Amino acid sequence: MRKLSLAAALAALMLSAGVYAADKNDTDAKPDDKPNAELLKPQSSETSGTVKVEGKSIDYKAVAGTLVLHGSGDKESEAQVSMFYTAYFRKGAEPGKRPITFIYNGGPGSATVWLHMGAFGPRRVVTSDDSHTPAAPYGLVNNDYSLLDASDLVFIDAPGAGFSRLIADEPDKGKRDGLMKERRKQVFGVDGDGHAFAQFITQFLSKYNRWNSPKYLFGESYGTTRSAVVANILENEDSVDLNGVILLSQILSFDTYIGGASANPGVDLPYVLALPTYAATAYYHHKLPQQPGALEPFLREVEQYATTEYATALMAGTRLDEARRQAVAQKLHQYTGLPVAYLLKANLRVDGGMFEHELQADDGMTTGRLDSRFSGPSLDPLSKSAEYDPQGSAISSAYVAAFNDYVRRQLKFGEGQSYRLFADLDGWEFKHGVPGSDEALQQSTNVLPDLAKAMKTNPHLRVSLHGGYYDLATPYYAADYEMHHMPIPDSLQKNISYAWYPSGHMVYAHEDSLKQLHDNVARFIDETDNIGKH
Repeated sequence: MRKLSLAAALAALMLSAGVYAADKNDTDAKPDDKPNAELLKPQSSETSGTVKVEGKSIDYKAVAGTLVLHGSGDKESEAQVSMFYTAYFRKGAEPGKRPITFIYNGGPGSATVWLHMGAFGPRRVVTSDDSHTPAAPYGLVNNDYSLLDASDLVFIDAPGAGFSRLIADEPDKGKRDGLMKERRKQVFGVDGDGHAFAQFITQFLSKYNRWNSPKYLFGESYGTTRSAVVANILENEDSVDLNGVILLSQILSFDTYIGGASANPGVDLPYVLALPTYAATAYYHHKLPQQPGALEPFLREVEQYATTEYATALMAGTRLDEARRQAVAQKLHQYTGLPVAYLLKANLRVDGGMFEHELQADDGMTTGRLDSRFSGPSLDPLSKSAEYDPQGSAISSAYVAAFNDYVRRQLKFGEGQSYRLFADLDGWEFKHGVPGSDEALQQSTNVLPDLAKAMKTNPHLRVSLHGGYYDLATPYYAADYEMHHMPIPDSLQKNISYAWYPSGHMVYAHEDSLKQLHDNVARFIDETDNIGKH
C-alpha cells in the first residue's frame, strides 16, 4: 500500500501527465530500431549571445550538447546514458573563480525546460500571471532576472527526458531489449538517478576545467529530493565539496506529501503542514468568512493553530469528543472557507485533490495545484478530487513551444530529434539506501539523512530554501518542517536560510517573485562563493 501511494505521489509531482513521442532513433523508446551511433559520443553546438540582467549587459557563450555516462567496475566501458545539457558561460570570466550552478527540474524524469525558460536562462517565455496563457505565438523576451550575473549555468535534462537518452549499444534486438530493461532498472530510481547526476557533474567539471570553481546545486520539486542525494554522493563518494545547495519547492520526506494523503490513513502530518497553504489559497480567492487584512500575519496565526490544536485533535483519532470535533471544524472553516458539514464529513482531513476540487466548487471551478492562484472549469463537478491542474494546463504549451523553437533556432541543436517533456518512468524505484543503512529501506522516500550527512561532513555547506505560499504540490510549511527536523546539530541550523514568495510551485511564474528569487539566489552565491576567505 505504501509503495502504491508513493507511486501516486511521485507521478503527481510532474507538471503534466503527457509524455512526448520519441523520434525514430530513440533507443530507449523504440528498442526495435537500430541503436543510434550518435548517442555513443558527446555532441555539442556552440553559440554566443548577450543578456541584460537588471540593466547590466552580459556576453556569454552557450553550449548545447550531451555527455555520455558509463558504468562502473567491470562495466566501465559500457555507455549507458547520453545526458543533454545547456551551459552558459560568461565571456571574459576566469573559470577557476567563476561560480557554476547545476540546475534541474524534478518530476522525477522531467526535462529542465521550466527553470531554463521561466527562471534563469537568458531568454524567458512570457505567460499570464494567474490565468491561461493564450495560444501561440508566444513571447520570448530578454530575461532581466537571468542568474548569469552571479554564476555560470548548466541546465540538465534527466535521463530519458528532453534530449537525454538511455543507451543500449547492441545490434541484436532481443539482447538490446534486455539491455534497455537493465538500463531502466539502473537509472530510474532515487539512487540510480542520483548517481547519474553526480557522474554527469564530475564529468562536466573535467570537460570544462571547472574543478576549482565554486559549485552549486539548484533543484526544483523532486529536484530537491535529487539534490540531497547528489550532494551526499558528491561530498562523500567523489570528494567534491559544494559551496551551496539551493532548494525550490522542496520535498525531502514524502511523509509530508498532501497530494494522496487520504490514501494513507493514520499519517496525519500532511494535513497539519498543508493547512497554511489552504488558508493562503482561500485568502487569494476571497473564500474566507472574514478576509484578513494581510496574508503573512494571517499565515503565522494558521501555522500556530495547525501545529497545536489541530495536530492534537487529529492525533486523538476516534477519541476526539464531539464538542472538540465541532470546534475544530468551525476553526477550519474560518481558515479554509470550506463548509463545516464538508469538513465533518471528511473527518477533518482534506487532502490536496479534495481541497482543489471543493474550494471553488460553487462556481464550478477547480483550483490550481502547482499554483493555487490559478483556476479552471471543473471537468466533473461531482468528482471527489480535482481531475487536472489548471496551472499546468495554463502554461505548459508556452514553455514547450518556446523551448523547441529556441533550442533549434538559437542554440542550433536538436534537428531531427524530439524533445520529451518527461521520461517514461514505469517502474521507478522508490527505495533509497540512506546513509548509514546497509540496504535500501522499505519506507516512504526520505532524503533528510542525505542532506544532513552532506552538511555534517562539509560544515561550510550552505543551504538556501525557497517556496511559494500558493504551492499545493509541496506546501511551504512542509518544507519548513522538514528543515527543522533534519538530523543535524544546532550549530548547523545557521547554515540554512529561508525565503517565501506570493507565488506557487514555479515561483518564477510570478514576475515580481522571479525578481525576488533572482536577487536572493544571487546574493546567496555572492556570500558563499569564497566562504573560507570571508
